[in-house]
Parts: sequence; C-alpha cells; structure tokens
Amino acid sequence: MSLAQELENLEQMRNRGSLTETEFQQAKARLLQSSAPSTPLSKASALNGLRRSATDQWLGGVCGGLATFSGLDAWLWRLLFALMVILGGTGLLLYVLLWILVPREPVTRRDSVTS
Repeated sequence: MSLAQELENLEQMRNRGSLTETEFQQAKARLLQSSAPSTPLSKASALNGLRRSATDQWLGGVCGGLATFSGLDAWLWRLLFALMVILGGTGLLLYVLLWILVPREPVTRRDSVTS
C-alpha cells in the first residue's frame, strides 16, 4: 500500500469517527516519519557533521573526529592510518587531506581551561 493510500485510509477513519483528531495526528506523524526516504542530501548533511576533535588528538584531531563520527575507537582509526602509511603511503596523504578539509570542532570554554 502506498503512502498516499495509507494517509487516505487514516483520513477516512477519522471522518467515520474511528479516530480522534489527536490519534489521527499521531498516526499520521508516525506514518510520515517511518516512510521518509533516505535521500543523498540527508547523507551529505550527515557527513557535514564530521569535525576534527579538539580534545582527542595527537596531531590534527582527525582520528578523534572520525572516532566520534563513526563510533569506532580513535586507536582503531590511528592503526588504520598507520597501516595505510606502511602499506602504500596513502594513509599519510589521506590524513593530511582530512586535516586540511575537515573543520575543527568548536572548543567549548570547559575544554579550553587547563588545570
């Protein structure tokens, strides 16, 4: 059943009195939320959330930022980059490109205070 047909069925149920206005709005919101297609724009906007880490960094914060973005530990990203450097040198080029192109996350006041 298409989204339009399901919305029409909900509208008919509301008109018959089977659903209250609140129930109709909740069902409609749930239906629209569950059927939202994943578009390339939403993937691109998710990628815009990638930031270099201001706190978890050794050089430029690239691995710390990738760890935050992907959910993997930073040491795994560091190991991956090290292996890519050893096995062909692409790791260094990729790391430098990410260092240049990925913006740094904003430093909060609490992060910038040293004890």
